[in-house]
This record gives sequence, structure tokens and C-alpha cells, in this order.
Amino acid sequence: AAAEMAHHGLPWRADVHGRILEEVLGPRPPDGSPPRAMADAAAELAAALGVRALNPDSAPQVTKAFADVGVRLPSLRRWELADVDHPAIPLLLKYKELSRLYSFNGWAWRDTWVVAGRFRPEYTVGGVVTGRWAARGGGALQIARRLRQAVIADPGWVFVAADAAQLEPRVLAAIAQDPAMAEATRGDDMYTALAGVFEGSREQAKIGLLGAMYGQTGGGAAAPLALMRRRFPKATALLDDAAREGERGRLVRSHLGRTCPPPSQRWQSAVAGDAEADAADDSNRRSGQVARARGRFTRNFVIQATAAEWAEVLLALLRQRLRELDGPQLVFFQHDEVLVHAPRRDAEAVAEMIGECATLAGRLVFGPGPVRFPMSIHSVGCYGDAK
Repeated sequence: AAAEMAHHGLPWRADVHGRILEEVLGPRPPDGSPPRAMADAAAELAAALGVRALNPDSAPQVTKAFADVGVRLPSLRRWELADVDHPAIPLLLKYKELSRLYSFNGWAWRDTWVVAGRFRPEYTVGGVVTGRWAARGGGALQIARRLRQAVIADPGWVFVAADAAQLEPRVLAAIAQDPAMAEATRGDDMYTALAGVFEGSREQAKIGLLGAMYGQTGGGAAAPLALMRRRFPKATALLDDAAREGERGRLVRSHLGRTCPPPSQRWQSAVAGDAEADAADDSNRRSGQVARARGRFTRNFVIQATAAEWAEVLLALLRQRLRELDGPQLVFFQHDEVLVHAPRRDAEAVAEMIGECATLAGRLVFGPGPVRFPMSIHSVGCYGDAK
């Protein structure tokens, strides 16, 4: 399937790509220097921090500039910066967004990877420890969302775009065999189906489920997670067991047997707490943090790895079914999302095939059971219009 997707290629309009880059970044610099929008954003950031010049790509410079105004940055990761209260933070995030677009999907990327109207990604099947696919080149799994507007079907053709609705919570319901959670999978929107458990709030249902699967126990996740434990004991017990195994340095497995990596020697040393005696308290705190971090990894591993198994079975089934039609091509795959490039006349048949393959994938992986795996399916001329 990976080789066929690379052979067919994802339809890509280089002219539309170029227009998007100019709208966001400004004209293409002739000498390879940063485009105008990035230079302006860097200047705005420097002014907000009261320095004459600043290289936002230099972590030491950025960290020092914020420290000089009394702000200690936990890291330069975007999700951690978002929690920092300072007027320069939005400017730093703006620069990072522009820089990412320029570096990962800018003009150089287009010139290298878009040939004759096609982007041909190089996938690494099962390249991630959970079994998810990775990409050797071209960043197929990291394409900026706004650039989906450049993915335009050929004349007379459409894209049939499909992604699984709340795949990981449904996988949890299936492997835990939690009847109350399985009942909620009967609807197309699992979070809405569970809203009644969370005082009518779909958002609280989402926070509770994701918090349970990713080990988020504090803040706004505490109350929804407590409800999860009371109402879905089998599902939360499975996750808690996986976390405890991870904290003890043991291995956990997906539903079909993919095994997580063992802890490193460095992890084992940190957990052993072999610090100096006068630093025992700090050592114990550190070892506990390291152990809990691995517990969060193994908690999610059993779900994400099993979800990857379901998605790969779906992909294999769909590849076989598409052979019944003359023309449709599987051109893109990302985690739980597939994209089929098809003649317009075949769009409805392809959509039905995808739904049938999703149902069969659930039966093949988990056996007969009540858990549903619906797909959100759209036929569009432009990939950017799919959601």
C-alpha cells in the first residue's frame, strides 16, 4: 500500500502552494534568507522583550531574553509556551508558526517534493514504536493544514476523505470490554453520547476520556476523570494497570501483541535513585517523576498501538476492495485517515467501501462485539474542504 501511494502520488497544485506561501510569508526571498513575514515577526518579538536584536531560532537567546524580563520559560515547546502569561508569548508563537511553514513546507520543499503535479511521500510502515507509520522524507505526516488547499483533485475526479470518529476511545471500549462505554460507541459522536454522564457536557466527556488515556490527572481533568472511574471501571482499570506496569519497568502490549520498548538503562538508574545520601529527598522526587512519565507512556501505548493495528487492517481491506473499481487510487494515509482519489462517478461506491472496511476491520481485530467504528466521510474537490 505504501509503495502504491508513492507511485500514484497525491495531486498537488504547485501554483496554489506558492500563492499560499506568498500570502502568509511574503514574496520568496531570492537569496534564501528568511521571508519578510518572519523578519517582521522577529523584530516585533525583539521589541516586545526590549532587546535590539534577537534570533528566535536560538533557544539560549530566547530563554535569556525572557529571563531578563522576569519570565522563566519551562521549555520552547508550543503547548508549554501557551500557558505562559506574557505579551511577547503570542509573538513568539506567531514566529514559530511561520518558521515551521517555511522550514517544513516552504518553497524548497515544494521544489524538491512536488513533481509533475504530484507529491510522492516515502512512508516507513510501522516506523513509530506504537506501529504508526512514519515518513522517511517529505514530511508526509506533518503537512501544514493550510496547505491542504493545494491538494486539488484532477478534472472529473474527487477526493473521498475519511477519518475514524474518536478512534482511540472506541479502541479502549473494545479492548476493555466495558459494556457502558461500548454502549456509547453506537453513536457517530462518542463524546456527545457520553455527555449525559458528564452533566450534559460534551467537552467534559472529551476531557475525561482523553485524560484517562493520556494520564492527565490534575487541573480541569480531575473531576471528569473521577466520573470516568465510577462509570467505566473496566476501561479505567485497564489503563491504570498499564500505567502501573510501566512505572515498574515492565512491558505492556497492544491487543494483537505489539510490545512497548523496554526502559533504558538511564531510566533504570534514575528510578533506582542512586543519588548522594544528602540529596535523597530530591532523588526520590526525581525517580517518582521519571517512573510516572513512563507510566503515562505505557498507559497510552496499549491504546495507540491497538488503534494503529485497526487502521492498518482498514488500509489493507480498502486496498483490496478498490480493485473492484476501475480508477480509484489510495493516495494518502495518516494515522486514522485515508484519502482516495477517484473518478466522480465512483465517489459514492468508494464511500460505501470505506464504511464497510471499517466495520470489518473492527471484527477482524476485536472479534464480534457491540463497539462501532464509524468513519466521517466527505467527497470533495479540494482536500482542504474535507473538514
